[in-house]
Amino acid sequence: MGPEPGERSAARRPDELIVEEPMSIQLDGTLVSTTMRTPGHDHELAAGFCLTEGLLAGAPVVNVRYCAGASAMESSFNVVTVETGGRAPTPTPRLGNVSSSCGWCGSEQLDEMCDRLAPLPEPGTVDLDLLGAIPERVRDGQGLFSSTGSVHAAAAFDRDGSILVTREDVGRHNAVDKVVGAMVLGSRGLPPLPARGLGLFVSGRASIEMVQKAWAAGFSTLVAVSAPTVLAVDAARRANLVLAGFGRGDGFNLYSPERLG
Repeated sequence: MGPEPGERSAARRPDELIVEEPMSIQLDGTLVSTTMRTPGHDHELAAGFCLTEGLLAGAPVVNVRYCAGASAMESSFNVVTVETGGRAPTPTPRLGNVSSSCGWCGSEQLDEMCDRLAPLPEPGTVDLDLLGAIPERVRDGQGLFSSTGSVHAAAAFDRDGSILVTREDVGRHNAVDKVVGAMVLGSRGLPPLPARGLGLFVSGRASIEMVQKAWAAGFSTLVAVSAPTVLAVDAARRANLVLAGFGRGDGFNLYSPERLG
């Protein structure tokens, strides 16, 4: 017999949960970040972080490996070193964890970012139908989300709306850095950076960090599933970055450029 009307039934069954572990990133031997991430594509995450945070300053990545000072097994594959042969500026060592929600204080840092990053080429005509189709096209690459429901996704797409690479991670910023890192390292024949004419999709909100990372990598467009922040819109307009929010298959809001045509 089943439960009476209004009664709840309970059952035991296995469930899939996402793994979350700390990973330390070193640049030429100096610790620059410790982040909680979903293991996988760790080298891409480290290389992408160094680029989007401006730590490379144009220096090429010559090697990425686990734990330069000991074996990867000893560090449980949780320390990754990005090497430029000393060509990148010596970074300031960082203590404590770094996440997508820390390090930004407001307009002064936005001004500093705008001084560091040159404006992108003018976006020209915006293909509204293409932007609206991107969230659904990325869905096929979100296997971890389908299994666990607890990870974010980022993806790079071209002018035709074809998805070039998709990465998932418990952190939104990590997913983006993995996509950027895949392009830094030339994974799967991906186009090199800067990502002129290409777009970046993120499954969460379009925060200032997402705009910063898209801008630093040279993407022309950023499409987010949720809303942007005021600071993100300001940055996108100053960057000439096309910014769309609330992209969920049936439409979106366009925040940058401020006017079409």
